[in-house]
Amino acid sequence: MSTKIIITGSKGRMGQALIACAKNFSTLRVVAQIDRDDDLAAVISQGDVVIDFSFHEATPGVVELCAKNKKAIVIGTTGFSVEEKLAIVNRQSAIPIVLATNYSTGVNTLFWLTRKAAEILGPDFDLEVVEMHHRLKKDAPSGTATTLLEILGDVRKLQLAEALRHGRKGIVGERTRGEIGIHAIRGGDVVGDHTVIFANAGERVELTHKASSRDTFANGALRAAQWLVQQKPGLYDMQDVLGLK
Repeated sequence: MSTKIIITGSKGRMGQALIACAKNFSTLRVVAQIDRDDDLAAVISQGDVVIDFSFHEATPGVVELCAKNKKAIVIGTTGFSVEEKLAIVNRQSAIPIVLATNYSTGVNTLFWLTRKAAEILGPDFDLEVVEMHHRLKKDAPSGTATTLLEILGDVRKLQLAEALRHGRKGIVGERTRGEIGIHAIRGGDVVGDHTVIFANAGERVELTHKASSRDTFANGALRAAQWLVQQKPGLYDMQDVLGLK
């Protein structure tokens, strides 16, 4: 039996990639494509799971509607405020939710490697994250970069609000051990490049992932949808989907 999916944000780049890639999954069927001014409530009963790549302000309402109708949801939208993310997280007792900043298998491997490298290399290595995306991306740093920063902050036991340095300008003084640099580059049609730099005196380790097609993210989100419809209510991420935890 096919898993019936509803795509919100269907006219965007990721929405179009999801629609195209879903054709390669014999166990998935797109039953509705929702974008601005479309009525999700009118079709939500037709689906088993919603895949949301809309806009951060719209996602909490989508989650609320899914909770009322007991529909699972895969969320790929990023750029949430604290209040918006809380509204999403608070629905985990009602429905199964996958909330991830990146659905690429390669990027989730990068997350895993970043944690291991930070643990192995220790506090003597300075930490910097560089990300680049296309000129049309609205949020910075990217959701993927934010996850990488959260991993580094967790390993180092740092409060990111105090530790982050968003680029550097002027006489900023010597670099401290308790800071993490983050640099967001925008230009052209870059799908997504992320590099984590571990720098020490005499050596440097760099972990890099470069995406050349949105299909990698779309295929991961579709895989997450297949997995999620079999799960109990709760909050999951792509590490759960891939069995990396």
